[in-house]
Amino acid sequence: MNTKTKLLAIIFTVLIIDQALKIYIKTHFQYGEDMPLFGSTWAYFNFVENKGMAFGLSLGGDYGKLALSLFRIVAVIFLWIYISRLIKAKAHMGLLVSFALIFAGAVGNIIDSAFYGLIFSESSYHGGVATMFPEGGGYAGFLHGKVVDMFYFPIIDTVLPDWIPFWGGQRFEFFKPVFNVADTSISVGVGILLVFYKRFFGEHEETATTDVSNKE
Repeated sequence: MNTKTKLLAIIFTVLIIDQALKIYIKTHFQYGEDMPLFGSTWAYFNFVENKGMAFGLSLGGDYGKLALSLFRIVAVIFLWIYISRLIKAKAHMGLLVSFALIFAGAVGNIIDSAFYGLIFSESSYHGGVATMFPEGGGYAGFLHGKVVDMFYFPIIDTVLPDWIPFWGGQRFEFFKPVFNVADTSISVGVGILLVFYKRFFGEHEETATTDVSNKE
């Protein structure tokens, strides 16, 4: 199995898991519904949607949503071109895997934005679960769909002591964002890059220098 095939296998695995879980949550949970994972008190499936960015963040308005969707599409095109160049340059496999994870996560959320508004009915708190391919069409147009999030890990959920300045007596929650498999893939890819940056790019530069020397 060559390098490109391995990377495509990683990308498609992430996308299949991401989309399968999103479709399941979208068609089985009411908006805002949660369910403990393995009976825990700090890990839940919690169905929410956002209009664009990772970990429940959003960019305001329809134009902001459209701009974000278009930016993502352009970004993943350039990212794949960059990955292809790294493959030809025989870059470190860890570097390629990290970019493949980032690429897969970005594409996973683009799929939601591009198509979920077309193929799903609207989710609501008390309106029952969404249906796929509803009569009369979906809840939004192309590139205006909402991203499905479901992982919620409130590892710490407490009230801060009164003696703490400014925040005393207020509720403190960690980790608050709700996210999905695509977000996780992006975060893991970025994390690998940050931890092994010098090793990856140092080896890449050495390989490039060696290739130039051999040609001379």
